[in-house]
Amino acid sequence: MKQFIVLLLFVSSLFAALTFDQNDRKEVAILESFDIDSSFLNDKVLVDMIQKYKITHRKRTFFKSMERAYLYIPIIKDTLTKSGIPSEFLFLAMAESNFATRAISHKKAAGPWQFMPQTGKMYGLKIDSYVDERRDVFKSTQAAADYLTSLYKRFGKWYLAAMAYNCGEGRLNRAIKRAKSDDIATLLDYKKAYIPKETRLYIRKILTLAIMGSDERYLIRNEYAYLLNRSNANLIVPIYVPSGERLSRVAKAVNLPMRELMKYNHHLKYDFIPPYGKKYAIYIPYDKLSSFKRYYEPTPLKNIYVVHTVKSGDNLSKIGKKYRISYKKIMDFNHLKSSRLSLKQELIIPVSTPPLTLDALYVVRRGDTLSSIAHNFQITVKELKKYNNMASSLIKIGEKLHVYD
Repeated sequence: MKQFIVLLLFVSSLFAALTFDQNDRKEVAILESFDIDSSFLNDKVLVDMIQKYKITHRKRTFFKSMERAYLYIPIIKDTLTKSGIPSEFLFLAMAESNFATRAISHKKAAGPWQFMPQTGKMYGLKIDSYVDERRDVFKSTQAAADYLTSLYKRFGKWYLAAMAYNCGEGRLNRAIKRAKSDDIATLLDYKKAYIPKETRLYIRKILTLAIMGSDERYLIRNEYAYLLNRSNANLIVPIYVPSGERLSRVAKAVNLPMRELMKYNHHLKYDFIPPYGKKYAIYIPYDKLSSFKRYYEPTPLKNIYVVHTVKSGDNLSKIGKKYRISYKKIMDFNHLKSSRLSLKQELIIPVSTPPLTLDALYVVRRGDTLSSIAHNFQITVKELKKYNNMASSLIKIGEKLHVYD
């Protein structure tokens, strides 16, 4: 019996040693991917941060963020790898936003990569009254990859690219000139303060998150081992639909609740596709792709929206007030170059609401019934009537209905 116990303890200690050795090698590899020497693992601030994040409330934030990113991690890793960027830069997005596509800072930086409007537009992201592509995981990640590539070309080391992403190219360049060195230990000197405190902690935070994300013992101990086995295949995919298309029609074609579809498309400000261009990318779960190909059929916008026939005394402002939308949207949807209208001219009116929130309103459109609206939002007709204090089932175009209690 004693021999068995001794053997068991030996095997256990051997497994622990092997696991420790594996984790140790992973930590070194993570630092090397950022062009940082392995000796930086002894950095006291980094060591303290790792321990703190593992045992304090940050632990819950870490796992919550990883779960949120479950759908997005394959997309981000694939884009970074194709751009020649270490996949560990995935954790830069985590440091920026905890992978929240709706994240917005007090400085108006938005999306998982926290682009400022000017920088986002510089790297090809559309930010207008219809979309904010800083919240589009596919497009914003490509923009971030392009930006990081340009930073790497300028500074020559990945940890410098990460620092510049946080504090700006000019500020980092001035810091390197002051320090007369781009060595990480020199730049992070507490007393000299070559770079802002936020940036000194920022690079350590990225390393901390990356180390936590690769620590098998830590994940298994906290019952998150499944995060180690997440699929490398994209779980959401882009599909292209005509400009002006209604998301509710796409949701119906793929048999997906409207609220679920909106979750994958936080870059859209309305429940319709932007009216410019011929087609635009939206996202659906991969397992719905075959349904989309089989059941989705484009249709003229006149069959989707309200059509207004211009009569005497009409102008765009008056028509916009009637349907509670801006005259600019009427111009965009009808490709009008001026505000001039002619009698009996037919205008497509995109009656819509912003993306759904818990107190969302739905604007009734032609062809709607209480049953169809309730089905789209996964509620019963009885609940819909209750939310809106309705005695009958009669509804009219343009009427606003609460779709959540």
